[in-house]
Amino acid sequence: MQEARYERPVTVAETTELIAQSNGSAQILAGGTDMMVQMRLQSAVPALIVDIKHIPQTRELRVDSTGLLLGAAVPAVELTEHPLARKLYPGLVESAELIGSTQIQSRASVGGNLCNAGPAADTVPALFVLGAECIIAGAAGERRVPVTEFTTGVGQNCMQPDEFLVALQIPAPAAKSSDAYLRFTPRNEMDIAVVGAGANISVDASGTCTAAKIALGAVATTAILVPDAAAALLGSKIDEGDLAQVAELAAATSRPITDRRGTADFRQHVSGVLARRAVAAARDRATAA
Repeated sequence: MQEARYERPVTVAETTELIAQSNGSAQILAGGTDMMVQMRLQSAVPALIVDIKHIPQTRELRVDSTGLLLGAAVPAVELTEHPLARKLYPGLVESAELIGSTQIQSRASVGGNLCNAGPAADTVPALFVLGAECIIAGAAGERRVPVTEFTTGVGQNCMQPDEFLVALQIPAPAAKSSDAYLRFTPRNEMDIAVVGAGANISVDASGTCTAAKIALGAVATTAILVPDAAAALLGSKIDEGDLAQVAELAAATSRPITDRRGTADFRQHVSGVLARRAVAAARDRATAA
């Protein structure tokens, strides 16, 4: 195996300089749970490994009136064990709890899960429905990109060769709103989603839906929003008829393929089932908020 140079910067500026000087040969190390596997298989041996875990901004986890700031190198377990994050963003926490085993979650990060750009990444639909923004740093400075525009294809994202993900900014939830995430896998634990579904629902005092977002994972080359299903919920009480319409529209929006883990028809059906269940769970949480 080719040897890799290892660097451990402590500032964003130092990191961007290292990446810029690498001429596109640098690989960012946040948790490393994907990168180490890829290196062992010799499918991706970078010339330079840049460990970002010692940069304060990448390890920050803060919940305040502006929302949730989640550093790109914060281990998933820190998010899932954060009491206020669990209360305000239960769907995101649910998705993070599905990243591998407990041991993997002590290293893997939500930021890394996003940057790996796998179609079945569990946290991405959850981030979609929360309106998350990516804070990206590069030689030209910092920029923000909606998480819905970050992943551009399988294993691909919108970042330039001299950029890296610093953190995710997630807005504070509105009053009487909540989220949920569900996935289907052949096994109960440590499997890749055949379909994933996230939902974020807001209701008024009467239980009428005032805002909705629904997203699916593992049914296209990237996670996708289901805007027609979300729009159909506005002004409704989200009863059984509304949920049936969500299922129908979500299934129609999905664009799955057939592979060893499921046929396209099966995944399309499951897309509707999970979208319906995720919406119902988010509705119940929002109503109780």
